[in-house]
Amino acid sequence: MIVRIVQMTFRMEEIDTFTALFEERKERIRHFEGCLHLQLWQDTTHPNIFFTYSMWQSQAALDHYRFSEFFKDTWGRTRALFAMPPQAWSVMPRHILN
Repeated sequence: MIVRIVQMTFRMEEIDTFTALFEERKERIRHFEGCLHLQLWQDTTHPNIFFTYSMWQSQAALDHYRFSEFFKDTWGRTRALFAMPPQAWSVMPRHILN
């Protein structure tokens, strides 16, 4: 399993545009082959900083999504709203606690 965390900083005036885009596309992302989980987080101090937290069956599944036409279109629309370059991490859980 791969966990993907992407930090995105938006221009303040673009927050509503981004959240509307996410709402429009989240179910399609969640149902993309290999996606196990998707959440959108918002920073408590800086409301223009968001994170996507997603879980994927494998790196291959994540890559299949990242190279899809759907992702390219979504990311192109999202990237146009940024105030700063995004940061992304792919990590593997070492221990899962109950």
